[in-house]
Amino acid sequence: MHLHITIPAADVSVQEILIARLEDLGYDGFQQEDSHLDAYVQEEKFNAAELGELLSRWQLGYTSQGVPEKNWNEEWEKNFQPVIIGDFCAVRASFHTPITNVTHELVITPKMSFGTGHHATTYMMIKAMQHLDLRGKSVLDFGTGTGVLAILAERLGAGEVLAIDHDPWSIDNARENIEENHNQRVRVKQMDTIPDNRLFDIILANINKHVILKELSRMKQQLKDGGVILLSGLLHEDSQDVENEALKNDLPISERLSEGNWICLKLVK
Repeated sequence: MHLHITIPAADVSVQEILIARLEDLGYDGFQQEDSHLDAYVQEEKFNAAELGELLSRWQLGYTSQGVPEKNWNEEWEKNFQPVIIGDFCAVRASFHTPITNVTHELVITPKMSFGTGHHATTYMMIKAMQHLDLRGKSVLDFGTGTGVLAILAERLGAGEVLAIDHDPWSIDNARENIEENHNQRVRVKQMDTIPDNRLFDIILANINKHVILKELSRMKQQLKDGGVILLSGLLHEDSQDVENEALKNDLPISERLSEGNWICLKLVK
């Protein structure tokens, strides 16, 4: 069972910081409302002391209730709206009307997995991918969630895509979405770290600061010379720590995107 945590934080900036920090604590679903933030976490991962310590920064409380998994889609369908990135890409659910005035239309089942395109970090990752040459390239989608970035990578001509995630729910959801979008060159595998038996031209990592700092040296190790890493799941306040780690690994930052409190970084080997 998942727990539905309601936090009475109306300030969007506070909500975005909470999302980033709650992801570090294992929370895997969020819904931003005008008056509060809804957050979802598996019951066994919930730690009241950790949550209380985090919320004390803003003197916030919370309420919680159990949510059976079967009700999750119903909740998403009430709130899920298509996301459109210019005329480049649209992300919609199967129950939406097809979107025809974009180059790439992705159909994503709105389940618990992170990465529907509503979140600013996913939006920026898609926007950044628009300017990458993926034709014939090998791509790793690290923390694939719904599989949305892996699906787009194949659409952009990637020769092979490996999509990995540590969460069984995400793996199942990604496989469903890959089938829905008729992908042929995306492999999905449950893993919690980057494989060390192959090299990639491009690594996509929309995760969080903690995982990025831990895995950045391995990303460099498994990246081909001249390869590109796209990073997001990061707040502006994370920028210095990530930049220091990138410089330590001789991975210069060539581009930056920002959306609200969130940033996306492009690193080149």
